[in-house]
Amino acid sequence: MRTTKRAHWHHLLIFIGPAVLIYSVFLALPLVDSLRLSLYSRVDGEVVFVGLQNFDKLLNNPFFSERFWGALKHNFAWFVLFMAIQNPVGLLLAALVSSPKLKGAAFYRTVIFTPTTMSIVIIGWAWTLMLNPLWGIVNDILNFFRLGAIIPSRGWLGSEDTALIVVILVGIWQYIGLPFVLFLASLTAIDEELIEAARVDGATGWSIFWRIKFPLILPTAGIVAILTFVGNFSAFDNVYVMQGSTAGPDYGTDLLGVFFYRTAFGTLGSVPDLYMGTTIATVMFGIILTGVLLYFFGIQQRLIRD
Repeated sequence: MRTTKRAHWHHLLIFIGPAVLIYSVFLALPLVDSLRLSLYSRVDGEVVFVGLQNFDKLLNNPFFSERFWGALKHNFAWFVLFMAIQNPVGLLLAALVSSPKLKGAAFYRTVIFTPTTMSIVIIGWAWTLMLNPLWGIVNDILNFFRLGAIIPSRGWLGSEDTALIVVILVGIWQYIGLPFVLFLASLTAIDEELIEAARVDGATGWSIFWRIKFPLILPTAGIVAILTFVGNFSAFDNVYVMQGSTAGPDYGTDLLGVFFYRTAFGTLGSVPDLYMGTTIATVMFGIILTGVLLYFFGIQQRLIRD
């Protein structure tokens, strides 16, 4: 028995050890250090401990607070639209593709998931070109269908009213493959005997989905929701790539991730401020951690019990 246990721990060390080491060095330690740096600031050229002064500055200094609350509002808008559009559409596509009567299901799975595997930079630049007010194909298509009147005078990415929504829709199009795959896996795992029994009892396809399939995939729906929350409140790439062509960061496209980057490494102030940047990152971490804990100790427990 002792030899077996030694061999068991030996294998755990070999297979799990490198992953734990890489995670600790590149994720856990930088996270802890960023939390530490949020309590410091540079005063007269020297780094000094300031406690919670950076957080007070973030929330009460007009220069930072206006941008912080604006970026936070945009993150919530991002999350709400993803939850209202991406996840329901992903569920609908998964329900259609999981149908045994559908031919070419493998082709549809590939087409729907392909944008998720593509480079974020390529996706951002491609959509920026297509939305360009001078030579973009999107405007040409709208003009062809006599819908040119809805095109903003400054372009889709140059208008304060449409810039954020357009960037969100691009993100939804690119990442819809993730909820689609998760929902598809859950739907295909449902015992077909339950479906056949419901059909024998006279249940229609719509009632089968809502009364049998949907209750069975509720845990997956919860996982999709929390992944959407975490992904949206740490979003950075899409907005940063397309922001150069938008109405500008002060006109409605900044997210917390972009606000953090521009503060710590970018051009928000006269010089990059790493300590205020880590303060923003700490607030982001707190928001994400709060949402995850509420899900795991609230919603998930109810789903498991039900």
